[in-house]
Amino acid sequence: MSDYKTISMDLDSDGILTLTIDVPNQGMNVWDEHLMSEFPDFVERLLTDDDVKGAVICSGRENAFMAGADLRMLEQNSGELNKDSFEQGMTLNRLFRRMETGGHTVRQMQREGKKAKPVAVAVEGLALGGGLELVLACHHRVVADNPKIKLGLPEVLVGLLPGGGGTQRTPRLVGLQNAAMMCTQGKNLDPKKALAQGLINEVVEPGKTVEAAKAWVKDNAKGVLQPWDVKGFKVPGGAGSMNPKAVQFFVAANAMALKESKNNYPAIKAIMSCLYEGTAVPMDTAIAIEVKYFCKLLADPVAKNMIRTLFVNKQAAEKGAQRPEGIPTVEIKKVGVLGAGLMGSGIAHVTAKAGMEVISLDRSMEEAEKSVAYTKKILDKSVSRGRMTQEKADAFLARITPTDNYDDLKDVDLIIEAVFERPDVKADVIKKTEAVIGKDVVFASNTSTLPIGGLAKNSSRPDQFIGMHFFSPVEKMPLLEIIPHEGTGDLALAAAFDYNKKIRKTPIVVKDVRGFFTNRVFPPYANEASLMVTEGISMALIENCAANLGLPIGPLAVSDDTTQKLGYDIMTSTREEMGDDYVPSGTEEFMDNMVNKWDRAGRRFGAGFYNYDKDGKRLGLWEGMTDHYPLKEEQPSPEEVMERLLYAQLIPTANCYAEGVVPDPQSADLGAIFGWGFPPYTGGPLSYIDTIGLEAFVTTADNLAQRHGARFTPPQMFRDKAKAGETIYEKKSKSGKKAA
Repeated sequence: MSDYKTISMDLDSDGILTLTIDVPNQGMNVWDEHLMSEFPDFVERLLTDDDVKGAVICSGRENAFMAGADLRMLEQNSGELNKDSFEQGMTLNRLFRRMETGGHTVRQMQREGKKAKPVAVAVEGLALGGGLELVLACHHRVVADNPKIKLGLPEVLVGLLPGGGGTQRTPRLVGLQNAAMMCTQGKNLDPKKALAQGLINEVVEPGKTVEAAKAWVKDNAKGVLQPWDVKGFKVPGGAGSMNPKAVQFFVAANAMALKESKNNYPAIKAIMSCLYEGTAVPMDTAIAIEVKYFCKLLADPVAKNMIRTLFVNKQAAEKGAQRPEGIPTVEIKKVGVLGAGLMGSGIAHVTAKAGMEVISLDRSMEEAEKSVAYTKKILDKSVSRGRMTQEKADAFLARITPTDNYDDLKDVDLIIEAVFERPDVKADVIKKTEAVIGKDVVFASNTSTLPIGGLAKNSSRPDQFIGMHFFSPVEKMPLLEIIPHEGTGDLALAAAFDYNKKIRKTPIVVKDVRGFFTNRVFPPYANEASLMVTEGISMALIENCAANLGLPIGPLAVSDDTTQKLGYDIMTSTREEMGDDYVPSGTEEFMDNMVNKWDRAGRRFGAGFYNYDKDGKRLGLWEGMTDHYPLKEEQPSPEEVMERLLYAQLIPTANCYAEGVVPDPQSADLGAIFGWGFPPYTGGPLSYIDTIGLEAFVTTADNLAQRHGARFTPPQMFRDKAKAGETIYEKKSKSGKKAA
C-alpha cells in the first residue's frame, strides 16, 4: 500500500504507468507542499524504471484535473527576491523539463538522437494555472469533449504570471497572439477552441480520455520529443526581435496592454517581457527567464495584496467565515421578494438562478409581473446568443411567481424586502408580511441607507430581522453587505449567509449605521468629483484620472448611472432626519441644480454629466457645464487630481475601520473592490495604505486637509498606528520586525 498522500501509481501489463493525482483536504487538486514533495518520485520512476515504457497522468477528482498552485502557500512566501527564491521557483520547472526530455539534455537529444518516454495527460475537468502547465509539459494532451471544461492561465488576476512554463510552452504551441490573450487577460478556452488553436492534441468522449491517452503512449513507446526540443523549431507565426510579424505584434500588444492596464499591473508588463525574451531563446533559458520575472512579481506588494484579498480573504468570506458557529444550515428553497422594481427584480433573478423558487410580490399584478419581464429579457438574450437552451430558460422563468396577495408568502423560507426607500412604506410591508409567514422565517431588508435597527422596530420578531444590501444591477454586482442590528440573533445571520452561499456573492458583515460601509465611502468620492467640477476643473481630466488610477468607470459616469436623483433624495432625507447633526458635503446646491434646475438627474432620466441618446448610450460629456462653472485657466496636474480622488476613498474607508463599521481590514478591502470597483491591483484601500505606509498616508492626508478641507483629516487611530510603527494587517515594532 502506498504511503503517498496526493498520488498513486499503477503500472499495467503494457508498461504504462498511470499517475493519479488526488490532493486531500482541498476543494480541487492543487500544487501544495505534499504534491510538490511527491511528484518527483513519479518523475524518477518514469526515468529510471526499465519496466515503465511511458506514462499517463490523470486526476482522481471528478470535478477537475487541477486548479493550479495553492495560493495560500504562495502568500506565505517571504517576499524576498534572491537566489533561494529563484531556485525554489525552478524546482517544479526542472521536474517538468526532466519529464519531457527523459532526463536528457537538448544537445543529447539533437546530436545523439536521444528521446523521452512518452507522457500523455487525460483531462476530464478544468485545468487552470499550474494545472494547465502540467498538461502542457506532457507530450500528448487528451481532453474530454465537454464545453464546461476550462483551460486557462489566470495567474494575472492575482498579480502573477504563469510560473511553471506557461508563458513559454503556450506561445510555442499556439503563437504569440493567442498566448498573450491567455496570459495577460486570464481568459479560458473550452476543449474545442483549445484543439483548434493547437494547445491540445485530442478531444474525445467524456470518460474515454485515459483510454485514448494510453493508446497514444502505446503507439509511441519508442520515444518522443517535444516540438520545441527538435532542432530548427520555430514559434508558430514567428518570434524574435528580427521577425517582422513578431515586431508588429509586440508594438500593437504593448500599446494595448498599456491602454488597458494603465501601467498599474506589473504582471502584464512581465508577461509581455517573458513572451518577448523567452521565445527568442532555447526552452531551458526561456524557463529561467520566466522564473526570474515570476520571483520579481512574488516579491512585489501588488501580487501579495491581490493574493491576500482576491483569493485568500475572498474565499474565506464566501465560505462563511463570519457565519455564527453552531447554527444548523437554514434550508432555503422558496424566497419571498417584496417589491418588483429594479432591485427587487434583480434579487428575484439571482434567487431563481440559484435554483430557488421566488414569490415576487408588489402592490398590483401589473407591478409584480415586472420581475418576470426583467428576467425574461436577460434569458432571451442568453438564448439568442446560444448560452442557454430555450428549455432551460423556460424552467428558470417558471421559478418566479408574481403576486399581489400576501397570503402567497405563507410557506416561504426567507423574506427579502426591496420596496421604496421610505420608512413608512417599509413598515407597512413588514407588518403585512409577518402576519402570514412562518414563525421561524427570517426577514431581510434591502436598503441603501436606512438603519436596520429602526426598521426592526416595526417587526414583531426583531431577533429574526436583518439587513441585506444588494448592489445594482444585482445580477452583475458581486458584493452583498449583511447588516445585523443590535437585536439580530444568530439564526438571522446564519440564514443570510446560507442564502448568500446559494447566490454566490462575496459577503461582508457591516455595522448598522446610516449608509453602512459602501454608502459611507462612495458618496464622498463622488462628491469630491462634483466639487472639482464646481471649482472649474475639467470633467474630462477628472474622468481620465480615475481611469489612470485603475477604477473601472469615472466618478461622473458612475454618478450618472446611479443617478443624481438618488443622491439628491438620499441627501435630502438624511438632512431631514439628522437635523442639526447633518454635516454639509458642499455639493447640496450643485445637486439641487443638476436635478431640479438643469434637468440633468442622471442616465435613466436622459441627461447628467454626460449626454445620452434615446437608448441610454453614453455620447459625451455635457459641454454646457462650463456655462455654470467656467474652466480654470490653470488646471491642476493629473497627479493632484488622482490624489484627491484616491484619498476621497481612503479617508472614509479609514474612518469606517476606525469606527468599527467594518470589523476587520479584509472586509473593508473586499467591500471596496467588489462594491464600487476600487482598483484591484492595490488589494483594497487598507492594503494600499499598508503598502505606502501609515506615516506617508497620514502626511499626505494632512496636506490635503490643509489645501481642501477637514474632510481629508485622517482618523486618530491611523495617527497612533503610524507613530507606533504598525501596519493595519499586522503590528510591527519601530524596528520593522513583527511584534510578538
